Amino acid sequence: MRHDFGDKFDVHSAGANIAPVHPLAVMVMSETGIDISEQGSKPVGEFLGERFDYVVTLCGDSAKDVCPLFLGEVGERLHWNFPDPVETEGTEEEVLSVFRKVRDGIKKRYTEFVDELKET
Repeated sequence: MRHDFGDKFDVHSAGANIAPVHPLAVMVMSETGIDISEQGSKPVGEFLGERFDYVVTLCGDSAKDVCPLFLGEVGERLHWNFPDPVETEGTEEEVLSVFRKVRDGIKKRYTEFVDELKET
């Protein structure tokens, strides 16, 4: 979203688990011309005290998913249900396919979100 709409939105990313970006995420994003190799997850607590118009969580339905709880001031909380592709088992191509599917699904959802905002 930062890549496509960063001139219209101030986009931040945070998570419950602090870790470097998965190498396959870097790979599939580079396929679209986006370099996330220097990105990393930040702790949600880093944004306490800030106000956000929207907070979007991307956790799936798996019992293993840990969705961060943002306790700051929020206009609207949204949940977009996407599985964590890191949990995928199979061949490298099968795992890459899931990473691509999640990447494309997130892009489709945030594009729809921006279109919805334009209508209101």
